[in-house]
Amino acid sequence: MSQPIAPHPQPRLFSVTWPIFAEQFLSMLGGAVLVGRVSQISDDTAAAFALANQIFLAFMLLFRIVSIGASVVVTQYLGAADRAGAERIARAALAGCTWTGVVCGAVVMLGAQPLLRLMQLPPDLDSIAMPYLIALGLGLLFDALNLALSAVARAYAYTRSSLLISVMVLVVHLGLGLLLMAGVGPLPAMGVMGLGVALILSRIVGLATGLYLWRAVLQIRPRLADLWHLRRRELGEMLHIGLPAAAENIAYRLSFMIILSFVAAMGPAALATHSYTFSIMSFILLAGLTIGFGTEIIVGHRIGAGRLHEANQQVHAAMRWGLGITLGVALLAALAGKPLLRLFTQDEQIVEAGAQLLWLCLLLEPGRTFNLVVINGLRATGDARFPVLAGVVSMFVVAVGLAWWLGVHLGWGLPGVWLAFAADEWIRGLSMAARWHWRGWLGHAHATRRRVRGPWGVRGRQS
Repeated sequence: MSQPIAPHPQPRLFSVTWPIFAEQFLSMLGGAVLVGRVSQISDDTAAAFALANQIFLAFMLLFRIVSIGASVVVTQYLGAADRAGAERIARAALAGCTWTGVVCGAVVMLGAQPLLRLMQLPPDLDSIAMPYLIALGLGLLFDALNLALSAVARAYAYTRSSLLISVMVLVVHLGLGLLLMAGVGPLPAMGVMGLGVALILSRIVGLATGLYLWRAVLQIRPRLADLWHLRRRELGEMLHIGLPAAAENIAYRLSFMIILSFVAAMGPAALATHSYTFSIMSFILLAGLTIGFGTEIIVGHRIGAGRLHEANQQVHAAMRWGLGITLGVALLAALAGKPLLRLFTQDEQIVEAGAQLLWLCLLLEPGRTFNLVVINGLRATGDARFPVLAGVVSMFVVAVGLAWWLGVHLGWGLPGVWLAFAADEWIRGLSMAARWHWRGWLGHAHATRRRVRGPWGVRGRQS
């Protein structure tokens, strides 16, 4: 029988978080560069490009059923000093993401036009959005596998290695995409479609380097069967965390897409304003997002090791850091709103409208930070169901309901929609903070500790 090994080194928030921050920042910067480049063609082209990307991101959330579960469960096994258990989960994650990627890719490629109609894209923009969305559908398979590879690498606290791979993928995507858009050598200018081709090729590069990282650094050597063979017990452990977590994310994305359809019905100018402002807002939420990711990794390790008091302290410290940084960045973005928006468009009506929305971020973002940090902490303890149960009602009643009431019925337009976003984030954020403060997660943490030390954990293998 194999013997237990020394505990996996316990990660620290800064050492884990800064590479995640850099990775997410560069990814968002790359996205903003692409939106800016596409906007130079026309605002209508930018609107079609943004809407296709939102559909793509909605399907990407389905992969999180496996990747979120894999990341959390791997951290718990590593915290319990059970590397073999962590490796079993990692291998199972590959097959889960492969099958999910195949199914999602087929749905997007075969159903591109109905999906665009569902999102109320004006039919005259189909010639721009449809070929690009089909290319994104093909890229979904590679993105699914890359998500599994990076989720496991982060769980092992190799966030710097994950950052290097992301930089490589981004350089290929941006460099090749911009060349193909404008035309290179004998190839004609491909427009937005060139970005789709570049995305596929960059994800193939990411897959190759991610597999190398597993072999060379994590000492996990995937076999061909790992890509398709579903391991029921390991999947069960991941789905216990991943299904509720992904359901919460999918519910958010569905509510967001419903609201986006309200915005699309307001006209191309409103959709372009929302898209440009949302690109800037992505940088505002970055601090809370990355601190939330880092919190999940660290709390998972602490729970697996049975260090519950340290897990509690970690979440409180992360909330303080997240709120302070997010408010500071939101204020800077609001003050610099008009110059930032002029990087995307010279339409002064869009610039004025977008600048108003950025001031609303001072209200919206603190509530979102509670969600991003505390939900990840709850999930890492094993308390994955409460966030989705508490969140779904708020997302569809508060966010969607208020967006329609304020934005459409009362005619407040985009400010009404963004006020609905803020109300939803605060209601969900405060409910998550109350759950953590009153120790609603404690029973789940004890159950998680027993599981990773039980028949599938170190203690079971010693017997």
